[in-house]
Amino acid sequence: MKVFREIGITALIAIAIFAALKFAAPNYRVQYSSMLPNIEENDLLVVDKVSYFFSDPQRGDVIILWPPAEVKEKNPFIKRVIGLPGDTVEIKDDKVFVDGIPLEEEYIKDPPRYTMPAKTIPEGEYFVLGDNRNNSNDSHYWGTVSRENIIGKALFIYWPPSRWRVVKHYSYPELTKADRAANLQSDGGATWTTIFLSYSK
Repeated sequence: MKVFREIGITALIAIAIFAALKFAAPNYRVQYSSMLPNIEENDLLVVDKVSYFFSDPQRGDVIILWPPAEVKEKNPFIKRVIGLPGDTVEIKDDKVFVDGIPLEEEYIKDPPRYTMPAKTIPEGEYFVLGDNRNNSNDSHYWGTVSRENIIGKALFIYWPPSRWRVVKHYSYPELTKADRAANLQSDGGATWTTIFLSYSK
């Protein structure tokens, strides 16, 4: 009896661990080709659902999301976060601009052959695009996605075995440099104003 009890306890622990892992890191089958050349249709991915409980999605993250109801799609989408709340996003001249700065996007299949007027992203909303810019049902069609509709962050492709790899999430140093330059200019202006006022007194 003791042996059966120990086996039962071990089985329950294993089931609990499996259930916890399925909740924290479920799998996702890619339905479309909107993330080419990096993620292909029918790739199986592991998704991190936990990280976004503690932090917000970042620009460059590849995420799994539910599209807005008006899209009338029963399957989740996979896209890359481009615009954060408060950003202004515009698409023109074969480039995506965030706050007037063109993004350097080495990961896309082709430059976007369409335009989109400047849009400011509302609070709690995110602007997402597919890496296959000219063949993606994304924010340039239907607008932003709400924070509540973001399921999780793509971690790695585990099937097929030949496709095994970590999903790459990108940062955008050009935006960081621009922010730093703007801050330096602002700080410099404040410093000279202070010196001038001090001298005038």
